[in-house]
Amino acid sequence: MDSESVSFDQLRQQKDELQINANDAKRKRDGLHEQSKKLAQERDDLNAKIRQIRNNINEHKTRRDEYNERVKHAKEQRNELLKNHMNMRKKIKDLERDRSTTSGFNINRMKQNLRKLETEQMTQPMSPQKEKKLIETIKQLHQQVKEEEERLNQDPKLKEAIEAEKLLKQKAEKQHDTVEKIAKKAQEEHQQMIELLTQLDNLTKRTTEIQEKIVHIKIDADAVHKEFINYVNQIHDIEKQISSTEKTKDRRKKIADVSATQKQANDIYERFKKGEKLSTEDLMVLQKAGLL
Repeated sequence: MDSESVSFDQLRQQKDELQINANDAKRKRDGLHEQSKKLAQERDDLNAKIRQIRNNINEHKTRRDEYNERVKHAKEQRNELLKNHMNMRKKIKDLERDRSTTSGFNINRMKQNLRKLETEQMTQPMSPQKEKKLIETIKQLHQQVKEEEERLNQDPKLKEAIEAEKLLKQKAEKQHDTVEKIAKKAQEEHQQMIELLTQLDNLTKRTTEIQEKIVHIKIDADAVHKEFINYVNQIHDIEKQISSTEKTKDRRKKIADVSATQKQANDIYERFKKGEKLSTEDLMVLQKAGLL
């Protein structure tokens, strides 16, 4: 085998090896692009979820703020009722004091004395006789307080004040319940908002991680793509060399064929000059070589 054939075979072998490398690089590049595409889809899905969560957070925040504003107004109403209730209790005490002054009985002082004696009876050690006497005194005070309260309740002004105090107390308690119910709703909205904020933070971190992966993958894909292009360029160069080698080989073959035909024609012509009989094929060779 001549050196030209060896060189031609080497070029083809190099081309085949480069083509294998190019195909591997292309598969690797396409695989990285597919991986990047899937990550981008995951990132876009998460971003859509993030937008929805943000909308939900804003909705919870709006409702929470509305409830807090309602709590504020409800507290103002409750505090006003409590203030009126305290004023009414003061009015009742004033009426009781005035009535006690008129009747000679100070019911508040009697109640204080009663509580003092009850505490003493429960906490202080004493003889049975003393305890019996104390119990009797407590019993008498209870009866006196009861009778005085019944007399006080017969006073129209005091009776009206007591009814008003009860009504104000009920309204204040009801308003307090309203405050707590609204405040609970506000807290629920706030808690849901906090939970969504935690989800949002986790999803945002995840999208950041995915985006960083996409960037690294694209960098790797670009590097592999450059390798692929380099292989393709080398293949094109070798194809040019192969094409040039084939053309040179064909040209040399044609020259060799012409030389062989000319030599054959010269031999036939010498035979012709010697008077030998020529065949039709011999005559065609001479005619082709321009010797006839």
